[in-house]
Amino acid sequence: MKIISDALELKAYLKTITKSVGFIPTMGALHDGHLSLIKEAKKECEFVVVSVFVNPTQFLAGEDLAKYPSRDEADKKICSLAGVDVLFLPQVKDIYGEDEVYVSAPDVRGYVLEGATRPGHFNGVLTVVNKLFNIVSPDYAYFGKKDAQQLNLITLMVKQLFMSVKIVPVDTVRESDGLALSSRNVYLSTKERKEALKISTALYEASKMVSRKEFVVDDIKMSMYKILGSLEIGYVEILNREFKIVEEIEIGNTVILVEALVGTTRLLDNIWL
Repeated sequence: MKIISDALELKAYLKTITKSVGFIPTMGALHDGHLSLIKEAKKECEFVVVSVFVNPTQFLAGEDLAKYPSRDEADKKICSLAGVDVLFLPQVKDIYGEDEVYVSAPDVRGYVLEGATRPGHFNGVLTVVNKLFNIVSPDYAYFGKKDAQQLNLITLMVKQLFMSVKIVPVDTVRESDGLALSSRNVYLSTKERKEALKISTALYEASKMVSRKEFVVDDIKMSMYKILGSLEIGYVEILNREFKIVEEIEIGNTVILVEALVGTTRLLDNIWL
């Protein structure tokens, strides 16, 4: 595995690669969820690039940028064992300069759900992904469905900016008890982790209701709120794949999303129906 930190060096090196390139952008602290992205990339592509970069522009003031988990040596080992061809490990100075040009999130989809409580967050996400795509020029890029709004906006950016990369969504990976894997799970105490299971339980209940042909959104949300109970809930929303509000579930075109604060840790989860 080749490790590169300089963006222009990586860009020049990848120009010599004639194989199909799969790309997984990450913020590090790699876990089995990231490994599932790498495995999908290796199935479809001859050459796989992973980036590890904690992007400062997507964190708002007071958020957890300073304490975001960093495990570079472990990440290197994980990528090497997984058969990654290139690990891109830039520093902030390698990605950002002065008087930056930014990509702006759309006025509607970028400022609902996550964007409502974190205004400007998706500007940072789209800007760094745009930069990384320009550096790597991948044929395919892999993103987890757990960050559904991020996935939706990146897909929209690729479409509207006429990028040639194909975005590949990958199913959420969960612990045996149902908790969605996240780098932020390390923040949870034993008691908080147990509380966090209410999120996946609520989503499973929603899925069961749909399987019983209960399609009314308000009824499903009411059942979910009962299960979520004492958690500090950011939102429970049921949307179609275009992230528009619906009144009834349409199988094959629905995402049910939850954001909740468990202790001081903000967790996201969803289910695609």
